Amino acid sequence: MPILKIAHRTEYIYEHAVHHSIHELRLTPLSLPNQQVISWKMNTPGKTHESEDAFGNTSHVFVMENNYSSMIIDVRGEIQSSPELTFPDKSSAVSPYYLLQQTPLTQPSDDMLSFFQLSSASVWSSLFIQELAKKICDKVVYTPGSTSTKTTAIEAFALSSGVCQDHAHIMIGLCRQLNVPARYVSGYFYATDTTDLASHAWVDICLNPEDGIWTSIDISNACFSDERHIRLAVGRDYSHACPVKGIRSGGGTEELITKITIEKC
Repeated sequence: MPILKIAHRTEYIYEHAVHHSIHELRLTPLSLPNQQVISWKMNTPGKTHESEDAFGNTSHVFVMENNYSSMIIDVRGEIQSSPELTFPDKSSAVSPYYLLQQTPLTQPSDDMLSFFQLSSASVWSSLFIQELAKKICDKVVYTPGSTSTKTTAIEAFALSSGVCQDHAHIMIGLCRQLNVPARYVSGYFYATDTTDLASHAWVDICLNPEDGIWTSIDISNACFSDERHIRLAVGRDYSHACPVKGIRSGGGTEELITKITIEKC
């Protein structure tokens, strides 16, 4: 099993001084059957308070009360990973049935259901899931910068372009519409053919809600998750599982600079 060395630096630069801010981070991977945390360190400009949410994610919150014009959040560590085609989830207190509820980001349109030719009679299998992932990628072409974190599944479908977040929201919406629980996964993907890495997103699908058995599919790469995937958090959609979010007073225009490196040890 490979060991991946990860470094993730997030820098915010503001036009004016920020007077007060609160930040919530989901940047700490858990040790799971498919990944073991060897080491992990987080550096933030404020003292963090750790907690666990209902999905089993590790969350950190810190508050900035003095004026500042830039801020850096840095995490790094080593994770040993292995394939995870299907797996039971014992860390979450959330029932899979809760994940049948649509959100504004995942709600599909009738045009989407018609385009993907889905119905309640669809037979869900590993092959069907992978073929659906490919159809989503073919329709919504991966185009960095074409959408934002607020873009909905319907909007990305209409644009015919998006990123991994949009692919995930579309897949989740289609699953839920057909009474198949699905959830958003945020994390990292080790791509050997590029140095321009970013946070990644994929989807957990629960074909066996009674036993809580999940299948993990990376829509953007049209593959089931494997040893290249390191998960950080899960949730109903991006807003529930995003790595960094917060609110602030002041600051004006914000510039975000993200640098992620992943190396195989």
